[in-house]
Amino acid sequence: MTLASYEAKDLFQWLTDKEDILVLDVRNQKDFSRFQVESPYLFDMLNVSYYDFMEIEDDSVAKVPKGRAVRIICAKEGSAKYVGEILVKHGFEDVRYLTGGIKTWGNLLVPKPLHESEDYSFYQFIRPGKASCSYGLCSGQEMMLFDPSRNIDFYLDFAKSKNCKIIKTFETHLQADYIAGSRQIAEKSGAVFFGGADFDGTKAGHKAVKDNEIHTFSDGGPDVTVLFTPGHTPGSLTFIVDSTFMLSGDTVFIQSIGRPDLGGQVDQWAVLLFNTIKKVAKLDGSLLVLPAHYMDWNEANKDLTFCLSLKKVKERNKEVFSITEAKDFIQYIKDNMREQPPEYALIRLANANTEQYEIDKQEELDLGKNECAATAYTKAQDEKEG
Repeated sequence: MTLASYEAKDLFQWLTDKEDILVLDVRNQKDFSRFQVESPYLFDMLNVSYYDFMEIEDDSVAKVPKGRAVRIICAKEGSAKYVGEILVKHGFEDVRYLTGGIKTWGNLLVPKPLHESEDYSFYQFIRPGKASCSYGLCSGQEMMLFDPSRNIDFYLDFAKSKNCKIIKTFETHLQADYIAGSRQIAEKSGAVFFGGADFDGTKAGHKAVKDNEIHTFSDGGPDVTVLFTPGHTPGSLTFIVDSTFMLSGDTVFIQSIGRPDLGGQVDQWAVLLFNTIKKVAKLDGSLLVLPAHYMDWNEANKDLTFCLSLKKVKERNKEVFSITEAKDFIQYIKDNMREQPPEYALIRLANANTEQYEIDKQEELDLGKNECAATAYTKAQDEKEG
């Protein structure tokens, strides 16, 4: 039996198809604990260090059950290939290693249709490795993007596959948890990059928007309305598409709200967010909330998309939406605060285009799930992990 490779998209498909595979992660315990593969469904995963396979080969091989299809993951690819060769030597018959290593899982984007009609098509691009979502709106031969990641080739290729030209790309806010792609996409495609007040004074090259500003396509298609929803950041935006979809950015999630403490001005930003939550609560409850992040795959619907009516989002987050006093809201935020990852300060600089990093550094900064929620849910998770 010869050793074969696989790609991140293959792994996602196997996991969502509930294939009988064993995911073997051969990174060290520290890196494995920080960031690992997650799936909508339960699957078998084993962490045995590459170094163990080097130093105690027989004992390490004995930990891997025979007769299973084994899919190996490491940091960059080489270690997984090395371990795969050991397993093949020991008689394992279906062994593959992840091309490009764990970073390819971190950058993977999975397109999911949200709406398809003669008038327009709308897509959610799920990034499983970051628990984040970006969006693409197509009408005629034009496309608008919302919160794209730095995997810019994916978006350019996707637009080409739909026979579309990217005309506009929007950011809901200055991201802190991942390196955004709007600036680079605008440079490569000629699209206009639109952003809110977060980008004022930066070198991002954005075009400012106004509250209730409406964006359209050249020939028909849905309207896109800009709403100012400050709080997660002072310049956070929400976009209403076709009076049907609410792209909420990091303001409102399906199972939480965005944390307002990332800028170090907890009280001030929390008051902004409190007022925004009250504003959002008055919007049409039939609007379908499309968040920029999710906390867990349990938030996905049967189609494995992250989309829920605002009415149901308010019900799920009634603890927050029921707060009537700003001081109580501030206390709620403080009770659920946790330290933000140190990488976030550097990511902000990259997204403001005041600092740029080599590819390897970008990969390092971008790896790992988001930490953008501020809820009792996240606090409970911390306590559980602690």
